Amino acid sequence: MAKLEQVLPSRLRRRVNAMATYTVQVPADTTTTSVDPSLLTQLAWLCRDREQLRFDHRSHNGESSVRRVEPYRLVNWGRRWYLLAYDLDRQDWRTFRVERLAPRIPTGPRFTPRELPEGGDVAAYVSRGASTAAWRYQAKVIVHAPAERIAAMISPAAGTVEPIDDTSCLFTTGSDSLQSLAVHLGLLDTDFHVDGPPELVAHLTKLASRYDHATPS
Repeated sequence: MAKLEQVLPSRLRRRVNAMATYTVQVPADTTTTSVDPSLLTQLAWLCRDREQLRFDHRSHNGESSVRRVEPYRLVNWGRRWYLLAYDLDRQDWRTFRVERLAPRIPTGPRFTPRELPEGGDVAAYVSRGASTAAWRYQAKVIVHAPAERIAAMISPAAGTVEPIDDTSCLFTTGSDSLQSLAVHLGLLDTDFHVDGPPELVAHLTKLASRYDHATPS
């Protein structure tokens, strides 16, 4: 990045610098999804210049709304890009998937920055929120194994792990695909219990029947 900045015109150097300064990387073992680079640059500039943003937003279930926020950071988490912002109408911090927002022009007035959530640990805050709210299918899974073991097995992009006792833990995860979610749970290689969502329960039941019929009686 430093070598690239040295050979760029000053206007482009400022863009690269804004992206580097206002982007947070959360470790993951997957590649990023496709997002328009010009949109990422625009959002990084708004974070840098502390300008309010209005945008059209589409939720995971297709509902549309107009949001008015103070943008603070871009976060690359797993295969996706997120915008961490303070929602002025809801008076709280929110995490938005970048591919689901369309900025409105012009942007709003400048704002005085607030203290970031989680004591400034943006990656931790977004990891907790994105593993549930951002996905079409969200699941809380009781895993019959110690939390330390499960946390060591999964990517931070897969979800969060909380201990229940010495031999079990709560795995909060999600996905836009039931197939992908079932695969992740199977890779835990231990017993687990799922109460919902109903679509996931039905899919796992179908898989269990399929695997049962695939083996000799």
